[in-house]
Amino acid sequence: MSARTVHLDIGINGAFLTRRWEEPENWMRLSAELGYPLHSFCADVLDPFFSGDRAYQMEAARTTRAAAARYGVRLFDVYTGVATHRFHGLSHRDERVRARMRQWILDALDLCAAMGIPRLGGHWDAFSVEVLENPRETEAAWRRLIEQFRCLAEAARARGVTALYNEQMYIPSEVPWTLDQAERFLWDANEGRTGVPVRLALDVGHQAGMHYGLSGPDLDYREWLRRFGAFTEVIHLQQTTPDASHHWPFTPPYNERGHIRIEEVLDALRWSHAHAAESPLARALDPVVETGLIAEIIPGSTKTEATLLAELRDTASYLRQFIPPGGLRMEV
Repeated sequence: MSARTVHLDIGINGAFLTRRWEEPENWMRLSAELGYPLHSFCADVLDPFFSGDRAYQMEAARTTRAAAARYGVRLFDVYTGVATHRFHGLSHRDERVRARMRQWILDALDLCAAMGIPRLGGHWDAFSVEVLENPRETEAAWRRLIEQFRCLAEAARARGVTALYNEQMYIPSEVPWTLDQAERFLWDANEGRTGVPVRLALDVGHQAGMHYGLSGPDLDYREWLRRFGAFTEVIHLQQTTPDASHHWPFTPPYNERGHIRIEEVLDALRWSHAHAAESPLARALDPVVETGLIAEIIPGSTKTEATLLAELRDTASYLRQFIPPGGLRMEV
């Protein structure tokens, strides 16, 4: 296998902006001032259904794109926020519900195109308790979900978006939540595809499946990165404890409480790329050439803006101990 170079750099998820800053100028200015060259645009900041009418949304998208260029911030991806996590969507038994969620995604793809953002990801579904109680219904829901992703991947290609992402989670209702399920998802969504690649976003805090009976490698963020890191451009970083997804910043008090170690993240990614050709997924997906290490820090409502910005700035400084300015080039 010939040598490859993978480029990694740090970014910020725009979730910290929600319900606080409403001007696109400030969205990009803050990203730059806090020390993040990449920005993962949070859809809660500009939601296709709830943020004004279509004319306003397109105007805000164009203004965001211009502000990003002005401040030297690269708009890396658009990612769902809290809103779409609240619904049964793409796997729902009723086509009217699936169609409504598809429309949200299609509208979000239009916003991606307007902002010049090449990737859209997130989570747009939850299997219901009724479905999970019945293995036959669970399998049918899985097949509906895969069908939707394959269809949406074609819509993404038509709009010039290069990849569609699904985030791995840690409860049975939000698939994929196990290593084996994640591999099946990637294979089923990509085998013989005609649309853009469907990939996984990996979150280092989403290995809390012990509450539903998981054990072993499924609970190890390093194992998720080793198995799938070579095939993803989006990795969410947060400080947290093994049994929860706290979305804490990387500051001394939280680093002391949490278990995420950036050096171990990088070691796992090196291993994943070095062994990418051995993965069964290599028949369906090409290894990536860049990855954004996105700080997904989600503050509580009572955290003041001054404290929040200080923590985000400190997080960027901490991550720069491992990822130098200009990014890290990993030879694999």
